[in-house]
Amino acid sequence: MLHVDLDQFIAAVEVLRHPELAGKPVIVGGRGDPTERAVVSTASYEAREFGVGSGMPLRIAARKVPDAVILPVDAETYNAASHEVMATLKEQPGAVVQVLGWDEAFVGIATDDPESYARTIQRAVLDRTQLHCSVGVGDTLVRAKVATGFGKPRGVFRLTADNWLEVMGARPTIDLWGVGSKVSRRLAGLGISTVAELAAAEPAELITEYGPKMGPWYRQLGRGDGAREVDDTPWVARGHSRETTYQQDLTSRADVEAGVREMVDRVLRDVHAEGRPVVGITLKVRYAPFMTKIFTKKIPETTDREVVLARTMELVGRIEADRPIRLLGFRAEMPMPLESRQGHTPTRSGW
Repeated sequence: MLHVDLDQFIAAVEVLRHPELAGKPVIVGGRGDPTERAVVSTASYEAREFGVGSGMPLRIAARKVPDAVILPVDAETYNAASHEVMATLKEQPGAVVQVLGWDEAFVGIATDDPESYARTIQRAVLDRTQLHCSVGVGDTLVRAKVATGFGKPRGVFRLTADNWLEVMGARPTIDLWGVGSKVSRRLAGLGISTVAELAAAEPAELITEYGPKMGPWYRQLGRGDGAREVDDTPWVARGHSRETTYQQDLTSRADVEAGVREMVDRVLRDVHAEGRPVVGITLKVRYAPFMTKIFTKKIPETTDREVVLARTMELVGRIEADRPIRLLGFRAEMPMPLESRQGHTPTRSGW
């Protein structure tokens, strides 16, 4: 199986629109104004050399690269480019495609020469979209995903059970797909710092730390094991969410309630378009300067806006009074359609 990942996707799309930007440090985020509150969506390789990365506050990125070209996010254009890429993948002979996002997908194939197939995909994507991609080849989804990082940019790399520990064994656990900074710190507290140490860890110790489901799963990650089939079942959203970062902190309860009402209405338009009820709500609050709280509530199935809004306002009542708020977010959870409940559907969270 293959993992296809577009190289610096959003920045590359912008360079296609503005060829004069080729070779320059390009940063995309927010409305393209580093004086506003916004984060980096992506950065070109030239900008990354200065330490700029996704999720970094735009104002900090601008300080790191004073001569960078900073552009606003144009989701519609990126969606269109992504659609062309994924259509190209799906047209390849014998390909089973599982789309993971704008810029990446798993491709299931049956071939004795996956590297040649990978290069064929690279050429096809480049010919149709003028975008470059890297491809990881693996005998599991995990190994294919991790392999892509070694192929960047524009390359092909293969990871299997035979070379997994040789390539990955000495690397820190944070280099694994699915292991973030918090998990890696907890693993280090158990004396597990490398991939090889995680692969050899005692299952009982991991179960004690992470529980009967996640403990064995982390050990499996350390071995590069896992699913060996690409699942092209259409993805079905479990919820819809919106969030807003305010350029000026909200300081009054009236402004907070108005902001929440506006977001609830936007989310419910997305939910109602799918014809499914709401079964749970989440309110996200980020106090100034940067502390985030999440409030959740399960509710009986309903399609009534007033019911959802009333339950959401109960969560608003849990917001600390007199604390300036820089961001509000709202998410509505939905039950899965019957046909999706009967089969396997990948889960994705809006937050």
